[in-house]
Amino acid sequence: MASPAAAGPGAALPPAAARRDFYWLRSFIAGGVAGCCAKTTTAPLDRVKILLQAHNHHYKHLGVFSTLCAVPKKEGYLGLYKGNGAMMIRIFPYGAIQFMAFDQYKKVIKKQLGISGHVHRLMAGSMAGFSFFTFGTLKSIGLAQAPNLLGRPSLDNPDVLVLKTHVNLLCGGIAGAIAQTISYPLDVTRRRMQLGAVLPDSEKCLTMVQTLKYVYQQHGIRRGLYRGLSLNYIRCIPSQAVAFTTYELMKQFLHLN
Repeated sequence: MASPAAAGPGAALPPAAARRDFYWLRSFIAGGVAGCCAKTTTAPLDRVKILLQAHNHHYKHLGVFSTLCAVPKKEGYLGLYKGNGAMMIRIFPYGAIQFMAFDQYKKVIKKQLGISGHVHRLMAGSMAGFSFFTFGTLKSIGLAQAPNLLGRPSLDNPDVLVLKTHVNLLCGGIAGAIAQTISYPLDVTRRRMQLGAVLPDSEKCLTMVQTLKYVYQQHGIRRGLYRGLSLNYIRCIPSQAVAFTTYELMKQFLHLN
């Protein structure tokens, strides 16, 4: 039987070689598409947030949900997605690098340090994003505990088990909610420090620890460290659900499994 090398330059690559061919590019595309789909899902909320933050004279007297209803009436339904095209130019490389980095971190940690399981997902997730660890853990537990109920064979590799689409959406949403809950006080602290120069009590918010203590002492947990979290849930849960589900589907379509 002739070897692949002897078959000529026009011969098809063996299956294993074909999967490796342009792997980084295919992984980049999968992550970019996932990021764009996730951002498009929450684009109407981002548009409303910008309108309200800018005190647009057409909508400044309205709330979030009333603005969501008012924009289509005044600008058409595409008004909810105004500026989304420009956003995609920024989000595509960001999402691509984030998802691709997580997969590569996992491989490097497992190969170089010999660490696997929850620990290597935690380490890779801490470098790429706190929701990657949560999603990966939920995925592995689900497939281990109830493979027939929650999983199905991958479209590109029947030997690999993947989550069903609706389970992917659920796990992605949970991962986004958990990640937001854990990191939200730090986000509040960051924004408070960024606005420090225009706030009257800026001298009390010079460092992260000082700011955390000050916000907690002045406003408590619910009205201080977690103020606005409910609106963030409305944005992040569907966004993360769509992001992880799209990425898992793109991995199958682009033969990354």
